[in-house]
Amino acid sequence: MKSNKYILSILLGGMIGMTACTDNFESLNTPDGAFTDEMQDYDYQRQLIPFKTSQTAIIYQTGVDGTDWQYQTMQNLAADMYAGYFHDMNGSFNDKNSSYKLNSPWTNEQWAKTYAQGMPAIASAEKIDTKDEFPDFYAVNKIIKVAMMHRVADYYGPIIYKNFGKENPDPESLQEVYNDFFADLSEAIEILKEYTAKEGVERFANTDIMMPEGKRTYSQWIKFANSLRLRLAIRISNVDKALAQTQAQAALDAKNGGVLENADETVGEYGVRNPLGGVNGWGEVFMGASLESFLNGYSDPRISKYFVPAVGNTGAKGEAAELFPIKGTYKGVRQGTNVTTDNRYLTHSKTSVTINTPIIVMSAAEVWLLRAEAALRGYVDAGKEAEYYKKGVETSFAQWNAGDASAYLASDAVPVDYKDAFDKKFDAKALTTITPKWDATATNEQKLERIITQKWLACYPDGCEAWAEQRRTGYPQLFKVAVNNSNGVIDTDIMIRRLPFSSDLDAGTISKLTNLLGGADNGGTRLWWDAGKNNF
Repeated sequence: MKSNKYILSILLGGMIGMTACTDNFESLNTPDGAFTDEMQDYDYQRQLIPFKTSQTAIIYQTGVDGTDWQYQTMQNLAADMYAGYFHDMNGSFNDKNSSYKLNSPWTNEQWAKTYAQGMPAIASAEKIDTKDEFPDFYAVNKIIKVAMMHRVADYYGPIIYKNFGKENPDPESLQEVYNDFFADLSEAIEILKEYTAKEGVERFANTDIMMPEGKRTYSQWIKFANSLRLRLAIRISNVDKALAQTQAQAALDAKNGGVLENADETVGEYGVRNPLGGVNGWGEVFMGASLESFLNGYSDPRISKYFVPAVGNTGAKGEAAELFPIKGTYKGVRQGTNVTTDNRYLTHSKTSVTINTPIIVMSAAEVWLLRAEAALRGYVDAGKEAEYYKKGVETSFAQWNAGDASAYLASDAVPVDYKDAFDKKFDAKALTTITPKWDATATNEQKLERIITQKWLACYPDGCEAWAEQRRTGYPQLFKVAVNNSNGVIDTDIMIRRLPFSSDLDAGTISKLTNLLGGADNGGTRLWWDAGKNNF
């Protein structure tokens, strides 16, 4: 990790009450005296300034070499690891987040960075892009806001959302925030439908980095909004079935513009630096042990798209001795080994993501698997869950150029046990026998496990979404931490459920947020949508 000392210069009163910050947003993002009012009005440049910033704040990146550590602390040392995707081999990190001794400078970052960069850009756009004068910008801004802030809410629980920018703003409970998310998406979809019917011209295509080239249209933004709506509807299915069903039906109603369906419709951040690739360039992004278990067990052809083979130890002085050769294999690192004496896992499989790899925000494969769960729950198209499951896997294979999925979908393969390359005490037995092959005679719970396991594999490498769904459903069944340094705060078997609120906030705000959370402000408290069981 390349560490820079990050000092949060805007405490909550300034960070949340952003009147001064948002008033000066344009001038802060242009050379002094170079960007006149006349120039800002030309070709909608005034509108596009905050739009450029907010898009890159969804999956946070600055695009500047040397700042990738910000993504690392925000996501890679938290959600990416807790989702079972990645692990940093750095021995100096292994006694902290990895082993549940949560490091507050890291756990603060998702909150701090989003409220310092993303939300001020949103607030600036909300002032400039009125519903009457700029309905299209107004609507797209709402979609970006939901895409950005549901990630923060799913990390911490209660957040400041609709009151952001006010003096001494009140936070909202996670349930209230989700209602706001649905309202914002619904309004955005209706506005874009009406605007597209009348105008049909996307006024910001040159600044749209989220839609694939050739698909930078309002119709694609509508599809993305409906897909987000479906994602969030399924998220609350265990705690508010009625609302989940209503929102899922609205998202999948053809009259509302459709959802992402094809492999070439991946929503992301294109043409910008991928910070995960930057961290990987330091040699700090390695395959998680759980992902090794599933990908190797299934002989999943996506494994070579996701990771590079292990290089293995060379036998050089000071290297840990391998118990068995790993060179040329796909080898992962188990979370929570608490090994701090060396960087022994440095020779394991690194991610294939580079700084030039497009950032993935949402894929059509995920959406098909959301539809499969919606069908399983009887919200829409009951009885079609097997068909949608198959489409989800096929679309993921197409997205990653992994070949024909037919043999994979017919496979009875199961996850394999994990064997640590250096110490047998970290070995772990596979926790499930779930297969890629669909089983029509299985219980609903077994069918859900199969759907979510494949969605987990398809959502790679976005740990935020994967971790949220693993907490909601319990799937896939991940290996537990080998060493738990939380002093009993986080149960090893129940696993980590959230991150604590930013310690940079004032005591009064933390108190309000904690009251809305309904439990202790620590990693063991469940979020509102995390019911601890699946309710069909």
